[in-house]
Amino acid sequence: MLTTVQDCGRYGFQRFGVPVSGALDEFALRLANALVGNDDGAAGLEMTVVGPVARFLADTWIAVTGADLSPKLDGEPLPQWRATRVSEGGELTFHGMRDGMRAYLAVAGGLDVPVVMGSRSTNLKARFGGYEGRRLEKGDVLSALPPRGEDGPVPRRLPGGYIVPTYGESHEIRVVLGPQSDAFGPEAIATLLESSFEISLDSDRMGYRLDGPVINHKQGPDIVSDGNPPGAVQVPGDGVPTILLADRGTTGGYAKIATVITADLGRLAQAVPGQTVVFKEVDVEEGHRLIRENEAILTAIESGPPAAENSLPILSVVVDGEPYEVVDEEGKPVASSEAGDPASAKRHSAHAEVGGQAYDFEVEIRRDGESRT
Repeated sequence: MLTTVQDCGRYGFQRFGVPVSGALDEFALRLANALVGNDDGAAGLEMTVVGPVARFLADTWIAVTGADLSPKLDGEPLPQWRATRVSEGGELTFHGMRDGMRAYLAVAGGLDVPVVMGSRSTNLKARFGGYEGRRLEKGDVLSALPPRGEDGPVPRRLPGGYIVPTYGESHEIRVVLGPQSDAFGPEAIATLLESSFEISLDSDRMGYRLDGPVINHKQGPDIVSDGNPPGAVQVPGDGVPTILLADRGTTGGYAKIATVITADLGRLAQAVPGQTVVFKEVDVEEGHRLIRENEAILTAIESGPPAAENSLPILSVVVDGEPYEVVDEEGKPVASSEAGDPASAKRHSAHAEVGGQAYDFEVEIRRDGESRT
C-alpha cells in the first residue's frame, strides 16, 4: 500500500534544494476539495494502485476522484467525482484498479497534519511532511480540520455537462519543446514526437523513466545545471528520457528536450508502468488555454449551487458493480425525487456508451415507498 497525505505542494524552498512534492494529479485533488467545500490547497490522501481500508470516526463529507480503484462505502459501490455524506463508523474500501493509478480522497475541512515549510505534503525520500514523513500504515489515525463556514461544510456538484476523465492504457501527452531542445537535432526531435514509449517499472514520484528508442544529443548530455520544471523530459547520457514529477530534484545538469504541459501532468500521473506514452507538440498559448479550461471547471464548482444532503443525485444504474449516475439531456445528475410520480412507473428512452459500445434501451423508474428499481 502506498497512501500518503498530499496537498498542492511546497513552494518557495527550491533554492534550498527542497522539492515541491504534492499530489501528482493535482487537478484531481483540487477538484475533490472543491466538491466537499474545502480550500483549494487542503490536504487529502493520494492512494496508489491499492487503496486502504478507512474507517470514519465522525460524520463527514468525502469525495473520491482520480483513478478508479473500485471504491465501496459500507460494502456498496461509491460513485466517484461527487460529494458523499459519510456517517460515523462508515468504512471506505477499495477493490481493485480499473482505470488509472492514483485516486484522491478529500475529507471536509482537509486533513490536519503539521505544516512543514508551508505545506502538509509528504516527502518520502527526505522523510518529512505529511503523517510523520511516511506512507500510512495500519492503525494510523488522522484528524480533519474544522470545515470552513459557520454552518459546516458546503458540498458542491460538478457543473452540468462536465465529463469526468477516463485514462485508458495509451496516453497522448502534450509537450512544449525545450528548454534545451537546441541540444538535440531534428532526428532526435522526430524520435520524441513520432515514437511510442513504455513507462518503465523503474518509475516513482520523482520521475517516469521511459523505455523505447534512444534519443541522441548533438554533442553531449551535460549542461550548466539549471532549475527542473515539473514535467521536464530530461535526457541523460544513455539517451533514455525521464519525465520529472513532483518529488524531482530542484536542479539538474542534463539537457531537457521538452516539458509536459501543466494540464497533462495529472493524466500522465495516472499512467501505469507498462502502459504506453506518445508525445504531441503544442505551443505555450495552447498550454495556457488548457490551464484556463481546468480553472474554469473549478470555479464553476465553487460558485455553483450546494449539493445539500437531501438533494444529492442518487439515481444510478449499477453495471458490473460500478455505479453510473442517471443524467438529464443537459448532463445534470437526476435525483430520485425527480424520477416522477411516486405512485406510478415511468418509462424513459435512454442511450449509453460503455466500453466503446453504444446502447439504446428503455429504463423503467418505479418508486414504491422507499423502494426503487
